[in-house]
Amino acid sequence: MNRFVIAEPSKCIGCRTCEVACTLAHPSVKGSAEALSPENFRPRLKLVRNMKVTAPVQCRQCENAPCVNSCPTQALVYRAGTVQLLEDRCIGCQTCVVACPFGAMDMTSVPVQQVSGPSAVRSTVSRAHKCDLCIDREGGPACIQVCPTNALHLVDPDNLEAKCAQRREQALLSMVEASS
Repeated sequence: MNRFVIAEPSKCIGCRTCEVACTLAHPSVKGSAEALSPENFRPRLKLVRNMKVTAPVQCRQCENAPCVNSCPTQALVYRAGTVQLLEDRCIGCQTCVVACPFGAMDMTSVPVQQVSGPSAVRSTVSRAHKCDLCIDREGGPACIQVCPTNALHLVDPDNLEAKCAQRREQALLSMVEASS
């Protein structure tokens, strides 16, 4: 089983601290002030709001990921129990965005390396953009560490099994209380 981050909507207050932490953990430009400018603010998760609930949506790092299976250039790969994007392989076709059942894939504009001559037509190209679980960050996912209400949790095989055992025990106790 792959690890992933899950949110508890009942605890989320919609402060967007997770989005800011994500952007700072993956700066498109060096320097925090520039990273938080509107044109460079590119979190790999998106806070979703409706009338009753707020929660960030991000990649679930699926084991048989539809995005990985649909990518024609193998720009999405499995690495260390995560789904990683190899940006240099991405052609911006958006098949991964359509394939993701969670709406966690996004596209972003990336500056093109200008080459001299008429071959460089565009100044930016579209590339896939997704949560990478801060795989190269020492402290793990930045969003989890900064959440002021502890609404975000890293789910991995070990703590998932412990949580399942806890839920089974709670269900058993509820059944015992109901029968007495």
